[in-house]
Amino acid sequence: MARDLNRVMIIGRLGVDPELRYTPSGSPVATFRVASSRQWKDAHGETREETEWFSVVAWNKLAEICQQYLAKGSRVYVEGRLQTRSWDDQQSGQTRSRTEIVISDMIILDGRNTRENADSDYEPPRDTPRSPQRGGYTPPDIGDEDIPF
Repeated sequence: MARDLNRVMIIGRLGVDPELRYTPSGSPVATFRVASSRQWKDAHGETREETEWFSVVAWNKLAEICQQYLAKGSRVYVEGRLQTRSWDDQQSGQTRSRTEIVISDMIILDGRNTRENADSDYEPPRDTPRSPQRGGYTPPDIGDEDIPF
């Protein structure tokens, strides 16, 4: 039997800091918008660009993680499903609807550590041993007795 699929994957940048709220039952929910751009050359050879904005919703622990680690301008990969919800606008009396990506996974793609130090001059400690030949990281010496399995 065939199965249906509702899966969305977006890579883009946040347009605003995530907004964290709580439902009456206490479940955290974060909302933010992600912009994803594409470029192409038109018939005249000129580079064109188009940006699409997506409304994103995260629930529970993922919502708290998004609020803690993401900030406006963060580059992220989000994966989830499309959901359209409708409501009656009390001011105009019209039925409104909104399509959102309800995410189940999020990966931070830029080098920011947290929202708190995203704008600071934080540098990690430099006490890591370096290889003199390549200037790269030298892993610690691990013996058989150090392996946990």
